[in-house]
Amino acid sequence: MNEPLSVMPDSDPQETREWLDALQAVLEREGPERAHFLLQTLVEKARRSGAFIPFSANTAYINTIPPHLEERSPGDHALEWRIRSIIRWNAMAMVVNANREHAGIGGHIASFASAATLYDVGFNHFWKGPDHPQGADLIYIQGHSTPGIYARAFLEGRLTEEQLHRFRMEALQPGLSSYPHPWLMPTFWQFATVSMGLGPIQAIYQARLMKYLENRGIKRMDGRKVWCFCGDGEMDEPESLGAIDIAAREKLDNLIFVVNCNLQRLDGPVRGNGKIIQELEGVFRGAGWNVIKVIWGSLWDPLIAQDTSGKLLQAFNETVDGEYQSYKAKGGAYTREHFFKKYPEIERLVAGWSDEQIAQLNRGGHDPHKIYAAYAAAVKHTGSPTVILAKTIKGYGMGEAGEGQNITHQQKKMGEEALRAFRDRFRIPISDDQIANTPFYRPPEDSPEIRYLKQRREALGGFLPARVVKEETLAIPPLSAFERITAGSHEREISTTMAFVQMLQTLCRDKNVGQRVVPIVPDEARTFGMEGMFRSLGIYSVVGQKYNPEDADQLAFYREDIKGQILEEGITEAGAMSSWIAAATSYANHGVALLPFFIFYSMFGFQRIADLAWAAGDMRARGFLLGATAGRTTLNGEGLQHQDGHSHVISAVVPNCRSYDPAYAYELAVILHHGMREMYVEHRDVYYYVTLYNENYVHPPMPPGVESGIVKGMYLLRAEERPAKAHVQLLGSGSILREVIAASDLLKEEWGVTSDIWSVPSFTELAREGREVERWNLLHPHEPPRQAYVTQCLAGMTGPAIASTDWVRAYPEQIRPYVPMPFHVLGTDGFGRSDNRPALRDFFEIDRRWIVVKALKALAEQHTVPVERVSQAIKIYGIKPERPSPWTV
Repeated sequence: MNEPLSVMPDSDPQETREWLDALQAVLEREGPERAHFLLQTLVEKARRSGAFIPFSANTAYINTIPPHLEERSPGDHALEWRIRSIIRWNAMAMVVNANREHAGIGGHIASFASAATLYDVGFNHFWKGPDHPQGADLIYIQGHSTPGIYARAFLEGRLTEEQLHRFRMEALQPGLSSYPHPWLMPTFWQFATVSMGLGPIQAIYQARLMKYLENRGIKRMDGRKVWCFCGDGEMDEPESLGAIDIAAREKLDNLIFVVNCNLQRLDGPVRGNGKIIQELEGVFRGAGWNVIKVIWGSLWDPLIAQDTSGKLLQAFNETVDGEYQSYKAKGGAYTREHFFKKYPEIERLVAGWSDEQIAQLNRGGHDPHKIYAAYAAAVKHTGSPTVILAKTIKGYGMGEAGEGQNITHQQKKMGEEALRAFRDRFRIPISDDQIANTPFYRPPEDSPEIRYLKQRREALGGFLPARVVKEETLAIPPLSAFERITAGSHEREISTTMAFVQMLQTLCRDKNVGQRVVPIVPDEARTFGMEGMFRSLGIYSVVGQKYNPEDADQLAFYREDIKGQILEEGITEAGAMSSWIAAATSYANHGVALLPFFIFYSMFGFQRIADLAWAAGDMRARGFLLGATAGRTTLNGEGLQHQDGHSHVISAVVPNCRSYDPAYAYELAVILHHGMREMYVEHRDVYYYVTLYNENYVHPPMPPGVESGIVKGMYLLRAEERPAKAHVQLLGSGSILREVIAASDLLKEEWGVTSDIWSVPSFTELAREGREVERWNLLHPHEPPRQAYVTQCLAGMTGPAIASTDWVRAYPEQIRPYVPMPFHVLGTDGFGRSDNRPALRDFFEIDRRWIVVKALKALAEQHTVPVERVSQAIKIYGIKPERPSPWTV
């Protein structure tokens, strides 16, 4: 009984035929839904009776929608083919011209060539634009298809021929970006979809945010869809498939994936020995998606209808993708010999056909009628997301220059003969004497093609893609609203994480912006002390709460609600970050400014989702990332994989990410308040990364006049009124600022050395400002030189400067060029360890004793104190000179 049912012998063909006839009658009279119900009932009955029936999430290798159930396209098919052909030509010409002018500049011809029909049908008939009464659909365009999107915009009159000539040449003059980059083309692109895999996971959480906004009563989303285009090779990325179960669980029927199954990845077949469409069908269907396969074009319909023996279907199922690619690459005669001659029954189906007719048998992804039917079914489907698996040919139309060939992804050039063949195939009116220059072609403005193109988009609500920002200014409460935090913790010891939670609670209660706050946590709300918000805000769930929680009798019980405000994403950093990106770009994509706060273990932040953090900057995200349990030594006991000493180095490379490491609650309040004003009042396209600690200590009240210094990144916390001859500048941030203060006391009490203490909430922001000043001075040699803010702060101060933080040395080292005195840095380079805080700070050589020794050594180098003092301090503090370095490998 373990033998697959599909290969078991038929012991009673007559009985089989009777069952099949009965099923056919149900299909014809009552429809596929009734047939599906009966089959499910039969399978359930058989299993309950003890029969072993293997489960398969796969259906036959044919189109999901049979011809008689296809919804037909209402468009002018001939005119649409002409438009599509012109777009194909211009997309190809764009890449060829760019590489002719600058060899190796790159670009892709083959990807859009395979997907042109998939996009064309959507643009012409389905995708709502920004002026549509329901609002715009959101399209995540596969990055490698970018030339085709530019080519369409050129016909629409949105891009000029000069811009097309500057494809991938944008550094010194306006041009077109290589891929979808909102930072570079802020009124055109909406979503950064390259690197591959980022589009799918972002699309899922974008669709979920739309449900969240609607269920919370913030924004209606009636009829709006999220369409995500990706390649079959791209589905190997963990981000592509890693969240598809979430889309089904959240009932995201506003989400449609279109997987361009051209059977080829970058170097060759995706699954040469298998069938990628069947594999993806099983994965998506098993995850609860509605799956629509578009495998065969209309020219196959008569052959499939004539296949009374079932041998054609058998051959479809047996043939692997590597063979299918060869059939397209090698033509009709090869296909006849190696496919249709597999069985006499299917050889007879094409007995009267020429090799050319066989070669013209089309795949479903190039048939606008099949695609239209699939899209129409997808937009009407309710209850679950839909994936359309469309079979195409990579390099379609490129002929011998790359159609269906393993080399096709790398094709950037086409010879004159190939260009001529391409022109002839798609009937582009370009003469032979022009062909070598690969000119762009645009019909006259009053031509049928341009009029039709524009009429279709006008009917659907305007052009896409388009990033339309209607700025909404939020009424951010004044800093005084957070007086509970800025006034200090008095005698109470709290962490900066607790201070953040208090500030978040205050914001959520604010009558103006409270409903716009979106708290996001992976699965650590209790770790971060946020469980008190469960009851007051609720955890968002599309189905509400179907159970009575076991802690229902407690004050902070676990409450799920369809109107819940907290997004608790589970243990998925990439998913939570994608959720945050959706909320942080809501101001542009939905016309609703949200205040998203994503709090996470800092170690599992930037270094784990750096690609998404970079994409967030590209997409002009606005919001806050909070790296909690931060620092290499502040997190007790967790050890190497949990202790973060380097996320500030990674965040510093994102140009529009403001990075801060506050030590005190009032610093945190000032930073968050300033960020809210910068993003939601001044409308700056930046986002904030702020690290939080779990170490409890007393927080002082905010000194007067420090707000500006906190935002700039540095302010004088304590100055010595009567500095001694031996004097130093001590810099610190985060929890290690307290070690710096303690070191200052030791220096004075035990060594007679005085000091000034500087709190440095952001070495990164100081360094950025310094580089700007440096550049201005370079470009204005005849002007009086400007001074970096760091230089201004330390100018006139005496003694060397010593910085100590809970981060690797590279973090404070950023400001070295702007420090006007000898600069010495302590840091937590090396792998983490499990231990208590004092032991860890001794191990990493950043505690108060090490700061004292470093300061004495710096003073000895200036001959301000005898070098013997350094040796004395080393001995007194029990430091062993021969101990191993913490960063030695």
